[in-house]
Formats: sequence, structure tokens, C-alpha cells
Amino acid sequence: MRKIVVAITGASGSIYARLLLDKLSALHGQWDSVAVVMSENAKEVWQTELSNTAWSNHGFPFFAPRDFMAPFASGSGKYDTMIIIPCSMGTLGRIANGVSSDLITRAADVVLKERRKLICVVRDTPYNLMHIRNMETITLAGGIICPATPSFYSLPKTIDEVAATVVDRVLDLAGLENNSFRWGGD
Repeated sequence: MRKIVVAITGASGSIYARLLLDKLSALHGQWDSVAVVMSENAKEVWQTELSNTAWSNHGFPFFAPRDFMAPFASGSGKYDTMIIIPCSMGTLGRIANGVSSDLITRAADVVLKERRKLICVVRDTPYNLMHIRNMETITLAGGIICPATPSFYSLPKTIDEVAATVVDRVLDLAGLENNSFRWGGD
């Protein structure tokens, strides 16, 4: 059983976070705990992109961006996976440079220092050299950079289906069993 932190930052791509929370709810038998932390800017982007404030409708506990008493702010909390979706380049840069100025960056620091799984779903394009170097640093530290690049071989028909191709890949990276389209599968 897994203990998972989902962090939502202010990068565009709130649909990815919504779909991940939906799918984690459906996969409830595969995890012990899911905790969510969302930046204030992420709430504004969510409202702009999804026209709602339904981020807390999944029943997961939410933690404030400055709540350093959250269980995943320490390695003793034993959260084994952190997914930052979408991951802004500012957040990525702070993590890569060891700046733990809020709960998201502190939790990422904890996950990396404990040699657990950090998945950063970056959404920006194009990348500048600083972005690439920060991605390299996080990769060298054991993190996984998963660009929010959808696939199309499943012939998605809606925006949700396109975005789900990214979320399904994230769930695979997190080690969760998910019924999704598989290349060459039946």
C-alpha cells in the first residue's frame, strides 16, 4: 500500500491534476493515504481553466502551502511517492536548488533525501537552458521528469481523453495498476 502526496502548482494544466485526483479516487484499494497540497496560484489557475473550485471534492485531506506540520514534511511520515502535477518551472527550480520555502518544495526535498519517488509533471514549453539544467539536477537526484506530453495512438476524442494519456503515464510511473490503453495490447 502506498502513501502519496499530490502537489498542484500554478502552471497551466489543472486538467491533469483533476484527472489524477479522479483516478486516485477510483484506485482507492491501492493506497493507504493520499494527501494534497495546492499553491494559492494553482487555485486561481484551476478556477480559470476549469471554471470551478472542485479541487477538494475528492475527500482527500488538503494541507495549506505553509503547513510544515503536515505529515509528509518529514521523512518519518513515510510518504513514498510525490506527484507534482502540473509542476511550474519556478517550483522545479526551487526544488533543484534546495530551496524549501513552502510545503511543496519541502515535501519534494524530503522525498528526494529519503530516496523515494518524486514525479514532476512539467507543462511549460519551450524549455530554456535553466529549465533543462534544473530537470537534469532533479533527475540526477533521483526524481522523474514527466513532461505533460500527451500521446495519440489511443485515438483520444475529447480533451479529457487527451489529458488522460499523461495521467495514465504518471500512474504507471507511480507504480499503480491502472486500466488504460497499452501500445500493442489487446
